[in-house]
Amino acid sequence: MHREAWIFGYGSLIWRPAFRFEQMAPGYITGWSRRFWQGSTDHRGVPGAPGRVVTLVPEPGARCWGMAYRVADAELDEVLRALDHREKGGYARHDVPLHVAGAEGAARTAIVYMATPDNADYLGAAPLAAIAAQVLASHGPSGSNVEYVLRLAEALAAMNADDEHVTELARLVRTSEQSLSARPDRADGRSAHRTPRSDSPGAELLQTGD
Repeated sequence: MHREAWIFGYGSLIWRPAFRFEQMAPGYITGWSRRFWQGSTDHRGVPGAPGRVVTLVPEPGARCWGMAYRVADAELDEVLRALDHREKGGYARHDVPLHVAGAEGAARTAIVYMATPDNADYLGAAPLAAIAAQVLASHGPSGSNVEYVLRLAEALAAMNADDEHVTELARLVRTSEQSLSARPDRADGRSAHRTPRSDSPGAELLQTGD
């Protein structure tokens, strides 16, 4: 029996899915907000010095925009195995109602990976200034935490998706980076955190992870 399988990405899956899919489209889920409350010790930080990445927290009436991917039935099991490994640092699968932009009719069901407070790497709420400071200091096997924050903010802006938490954190991070670049020991003004984009929708990418 054919299954219409959708995966909803709200973090790095927006710009780097790293799995094959048949269709991608902006979409949203309701009742959840995106927050930088999950620690990352395997992608954007290391054990003892975690970075911060996004998870979802319940919020009545909230709308969280991201990217929805329709995966072929024949490839679903393989895709989920790869995502289970990628998201092993505290995330688990949940089924949520998904609204795909431009699509009529009832909400679809999508698989979403979220990290809840019961996982060992959960960091929880903190002032945005403190989160920004942690982001600036964090780097892991998948790259800098700064890159993660800025690419997420850029991806959401490209979708015209409003997310005050992400936008304000990205602003704080950019401001801090500019201040660092102006220091005498960074007179060249270059940032070590930004990387060029090389991915394309639908392609399996060489670098996976958050």
